[in-house]
Amino acid sequence: MLSAEGGVEIEAVAEENPDAIAKIWIDPVDGLDEATARAWVESATLNPAATDGAVDILLKLYRAYTEGDADLTEINPLILKPTGEVHALDAKVTLDGNATFRHADYEAYEATQNRDEREQAAHDKGLQYVGLDGSVGVIANGAGLAMSTLDVVKQAGGEAANFLDIGGGANADVMAGALEVINNDPRVKSIFINIFGGITRGEEVANGIITALGRVQIDAPIVIRLDGTNADEGRQILEPHLGDSLQMAPTMLGAAAKAVELASAR
Repeated sequence: MLSAEGGVEIEAVAEENPDAIAKIWIDPVDGLDEATARAWVESATLNPAATDGAVDILLKLYRAYTEGDADLTEINPLILKPTGEVHALDAKVTLDGNATFRHADYEAYEATQNRDEREQAAHDKGLQYVGLDGSVGVIANGAGLAMSTLDVVKQAGGEAANFLDIGGGANADVMAGALEVINNDPRVKSIFINIFGGITRGEEVANGIITALGRVQIDAPIVIRLDGTNADEGRQILEPHLGDSLQMAPTMLGAAAKAVELASAR
């Protein structure tokens, strides 16, 4: 995606003026060539004086994305200097951790990352975590579900304290690590565990949660929503352990509402 409206989030441009975004789809077999990049820049109606410099940067950006095994490479804003050069003022790069074995330089890149204590603790445990400012701690399996969980907490009138994706593994070790990270955040007043079992079965998730709770002393009350593969068996395992500090709800919105209510009461 390329736009002449730099300096703002691309999501804002997409919402307010979608026609200002020039999009192309690149065949990874063919890659991005100069002619395609030039046509792309022209379709974005950039300042004509910036065309050559923008083409050069876009070719390098695509190379960085592919050869660096990146999940994201973004420059915003890109400026045209009075001297005629095109210059990147800021950039975002996210690397694919699964490709670490191919990149000895990833370690040097990691050393440049600024994380708060919560994010560093989660990173050390191999968890996908982003700290936020709310009071409801969130644990979900899968980035899409975690993002939906943040939305549902907001819909229920609360604010999430974090984004935490434990991926496909909801075993005891992973769950204990996730609970430790969230429990160390003093802003967390309740915890919402939102799990949809796919390959990971519901009874495995439930046993993982119970085992993890035996390892970690949790201060905040927990609300669990468990659905998907063998969810009924998982709920049966959790049932004897339910009480004021560990509750369960059948729906995502219902669980979010309960977690928000518990957070507000503390």
